[in-house]
Amino acid sequence: MAEITIDEATEFSDELADAIEKLLPELSSTAVYDRELVKEIVASEATHLYLARLDGRIVGTASLCVVPIPTGRRAHVEDVVVDESARGHGLSRRLLEHLVTEANERFGVRTIDLTSRPDREAANHLYRTGGFVQRNTNVYRWDAAAAAAQKKG
Repeated sequence: MAEITIDEATEFSDELADAIEKLLPELSSTAVYDRELVKEIVASEATHLYLARLDGRIVGTASLCVVPIPTGRRAHVEDVVVDESARGHGLSRRLLEHLVTEANERFGVRTIDLTSRPDREAANHLYRTGGFVQRNTNVYRWDAAAAAAQKKG
């Protein structure tokens, strides 16, 4: 039986950097790997990077962003990813459950939000069965390139 562990990245290492670089294309086709950004994430007090290990090897990550705002401490889950070669072991569910536990017990958050594209059927199923409910809201994103193009146009 494979050994699965979930822990927080508290120190930058080459192992961590290599794992993020390998997993990044599975998260986004447009994201550019930035080793210095990985260092910044690990050092951040607001962003908590959790690692899923299968037999000691990093095969998945998820970020929990925790911020205090006037209505309470809130959290947002970002960039949940498990290497394709390690899928089928329940790692995504274990990561999500770990983030929810950390958010509630360690950080005392009121709510945890996340977003997922509708075409990511497996991820959406995971979130729904993991206790998340779909909200009736609009999501807006400011984008520097789009804003610049809009000003020119």
